[in-house]
Amino acid sequence: MRDTVNWEHALVTGNGRQGALCWGTPAELRLTVSHERLFLPLRAPLAAPDTAAVLPRLRRLLDEGRYAAAAQAVCDRAVAGEPAYAETLWIDPLVGAATLTVRPHRAGVDFRRDVDLASGVVTLGWRDERGEARAEVFASRPADAIVLRLSAAGGFAGTLALGLIDGIPPVPVEARTRALAGGLTLSATFEAAWPGALTGYRVRCQLLTGDAAVPRGPGLEVRSDATLVIRTLLPGDPEPEVTGDYETLLAEHRTIHSGLMGRVHLDLAAGPAQRSAPTAALLAEPVGPALVERLFDAGRYAVISSTGDLPPTLQGVWSGTWTPPWSSGYTLDGNLPAAVAALLPTATPELLLPVFDLIEAHRDDLRHNARRLYGARGLLAPAHLSTHGRQNHFGPVWCLTFWTAGAAWLGRLYVDYWRYTGDREFLRDRALPFLREAADFYLDFVEVRDGAARFSPSYSPENAPASTGSQACVDATMDVAVVRDLLTNLLRGTAELGLDDPAAPRWRALLGALPRYRVAGGLLAEWCHPGLDDQPAHRHASHLWPLWYEPDPLITDDPRLRAAAVASVRSRLAWWAGAASDEMAYGLAQLGLAAAALGLAEEAYATVEAMAGRYWRDNLVPTHNRDALFNVDIAGGLPAVVAAMLVRSAHGRLDLLPALPRAWPRGRVTGLAARDAVRVLELRWEPGRADAVLRARHATTVEVGAPALGAPYRTVTLPAGRPVPVRFSP
Repeated sequence: MRDTVNWEHALVTGNGRQGALCWGTPAELRLTVSHERLFLPLRAPLAAPDTAAVLPRLRRLLDEGRYAAAAQAVCDRAVAGEPAYAETLWIDPLVGAATLTVRPHRAGVDFRRDVDLASGVVTLGWRDERGEARAEVFASRPADAIVLRLSAAGGFAGTLALGLIDGIPPVPVEARTRALAGGLTLSATFEAAWPGALTGYRVRCQLLTGDAAVPRGPGLEVRSDATLVIRTLLPGDPEPEVTGDYETLLAEHRTIHSGLMGRVHLDLAAGPAQRSAPTAALLAEPVGPALVERLFDAGRYAVISSTGDLPPTLQGVWSGTWTPPWSSGYTLDGNLPAAVAALLPTATPELLLPVFDLIEAHRDDLRHNARRLYGARGLLAPAHLSTHGRQNHFGPVWCLTFWTAGAAWLGRLYVDYWRYTGDREFLRDRALPFLREAADFYLDFVEVRDGAARFSPSYSPENAPASTGSQACVDATMDVAVVRDLLTNLLRGTAELGLDDPAAPRWRALLGALPRYRVAGGLLAEWCHPGLDDQPAHRHASHLWPLWYEPDPLITDDPRLRAAAVASVRSRLAWWAGAASDEMAYGLAQLGLAAAALGLAEEAYATVEAMAGRYWRDNLVPTHNRDALFNVDIAGGLPAVVAAMLVRSAHGRLDLLPALPRAWPRGRVTGLAARDAVRVLELRWEPGRADAVLRARHATTVEVGAPALGAPYRTVTLPAGRPVPVRFSP
């Protein structure tokens, strides 16, 4: 197996809170363990830059077309108040806790490895002079620990050592290890001195079963088959004793893990030979149904396994480095939304709740950002966060202080949780309070000149208009779209609960003043401002945001705007087809969701094909760039696009097979979820026919159609909790 001595090619298991990277060779097996809250404390959070006082000047510069000067002015103001802002400041990174190294006494050959997605068990196997040997690993949800079983013909024999992960940490980390007959411990401390900073952690490797274990220096010699439990503990974490044997612990874990994985099953009619082929062999061939099926499951597995009290970071819950790319935190302007994009459609809504918990834990920081940067009420979300939510990361090129879309985008996740679950208590107690406070920011921040709203400053993530070369801008289409969505859903949500909100007239007024979407050169413009020219050769597709969730009728119902959106999808895809575009895989997920919303079956499939063929390794974990940078963004993005191609739900309508490509002429999917709290218990299709069984949580009526078959829509009444079959044919 290629590169098994590199942690980025490891097989993974996780329970959301604890994770393990399983890698190495028969001579040296390695388990690198991690914890969802183990963010290395680099520096104390700073006050966000105090730029509210210079906002009028920033707007004058932008009005004059001096976009780069406006971005530089923010940095100059920030450095004048805080010298640390002279350099780009990163968030605290997610790092690995420790590596358990297992060195068998007997030489091994024929190394094999496998992960069972249904149970979460990773198996590393080999042969030694006595026969078969193996290490089996899973991350128990009930026990909140990594469980390792070592076994071999004639009994396992080897040494265990526990140490820090490889590399040199960017700040001092002091560690000590201790070996006892009952196991190994590692204690690490940090020099962080600010309030709330993590001061250290402990890793305990407990010998649960095994007859003979003898301390040898800092390590442990094991002389029989053994089961160990490994737990990373932060200060204040409880440490309940783990009891039971390997099989008992696995049975308890499997019930929960397989229950999550089993909510949805995808069958694209792949042949049995392809389904049983090794992943490496499937990746070496043109993308086919068997690979899509496998990666659909693998993506869901990675996200489920890295969602605990917190959502997945850029690297899920895993890390084998002190310096992960982009600090492996939560990147809100694309990465985190991509990672969680499939949770609702694949019927695991409870796994989206950690996103809300994370954001609400940093709500005071989001208020702080709004006040400091723009003198506004409400919430301003930064692009990057981990241990705090202060806007500390920006620069004159990557002018992230100008990105104001974050809270409204997060608001759509709150709305969709309600729409998919029908949970009115969540709408009342969590969604509407967040949406109201997010709207407060835009009521204060957005200028209205002669009845027309203006977003100044503005930012379309990481792209720069061709006419300016600066990422600083005004009236980015993303900003307009997310605020339109936010205000529309506020009005709808309050109406749903019969509430008369005193801010509603202001919401309606701002909604009516928002800029119209613009067409430029036949494309849906990325900036509504007419002086900013499009730059379609870019990895992001932020101007297509109004098509990623519930498509905006202003686009889909307007022939001219719809045609422009179609042209934009195709233009971006043409760029992705080039050899220079093998970076940032989740941009393909953005395109795929937009294509599916527009009914562009072959274009949506092209994004799945590119994600599957370029960005996955045979360890079943995707990468950020082609074969580079362990990353879980499209672990959520690929299943989300596949689900959107098979079931689309929006505005009281349910589309079955809205973007069915020629590559999938027949198939079956079970368990997909839809808005209006509808489950598609089963959807089968073959040429000329589709059969579905629908069930609603609450009694409802929906318009149901199957666009791929050209069949007319029909009104279907769904009683609460009762399956209703439907059939479509031309």
